[in-house]
Amino acid sequence: MSVSAVVVVHDPEPELERCLASLRPQVDELVLVANRPGSLEAPPNVRVIENDQPLGFAANVNRGVAATQGEFVVVANPDTEAAPDAVGILHEFALGRPRCGIAGPQLRYPDGRWQPSRRRFPTVSGTLVRRTPLRFLLRPQERQRDHYLLDERPESPVEADWLLGAFLFMRRETLAELGGFDERFPLYGEDIDLCYRAAKAGWERWYVPHALVTHRYAAVIDRRFLTRRTLWHWRGIARFVRKHPERLREL
Repeated sequence: MSVSAVVVVHDPEPELERCLASLRPQVDELVLVANRPGSLEAPPNVRVIENDQPLGFAANVNRGVAATQGEFVVVANPDTEAAPDAVGILHEFALGRPRCGIAGPQLRYPDGRWQPSRRRFPTVSGTLVRRTPLRFLLRPQERQRDHYLLDERPESPVEADWLLGAFLFMRRETLAELGGFDERFPLYGEDIDLCYRAAKAGWERWYVPHALVTHRYAAVIDRRFLTRRTLWHWRGIARFVRKHPERLREL
């Protein structure tokens, strides 16, 4: 068995069937982790793991990965839809680079616009702008061009600091060495932390633009302030800084 896929669902998702339908033909096994008991019925040809009580996203991913056997694992959000050849492209690329531990596709919005999924590791000043009311004044998604790599639209695979966790293609060996996702991240930041630990361990992270995935990115934390998700994000930031205090030197 070569490629497994894990999808975590917290609540009923209207896009879920499109996500599963896009993955089924491309992977050897597909596991759906239902975070809330009784939240959904088992779709056809999908193995469902149902929690007794809700867990964080990282814990759910780890649980799903542990239930699979593939040499590579796709972790996909339920609001993603992979192009018919996306997983195959990522698989072929990773096979050719033994130190590629994490690969990410080109993400696009449903209307076809490019989505900045390859990003720089966060800095103190940039995070303060993005995650405080300053963002309404300074418009980080326009001005922080270096963080979001807005001026780079590579047409060939390039290395990345980190990749948005909406759709990740990962080598099981890498996950095993790193101990999987850090379950102490409540939600947000676990993808940055995983990529940062991978970098420190010598694993490559690659952006592979020929693999296309549609992502219906809600971006609630970018539109509203002081929501529950904002607090989760700040907890994730605090956890990242405690683990990696050297990042405080990166202003």
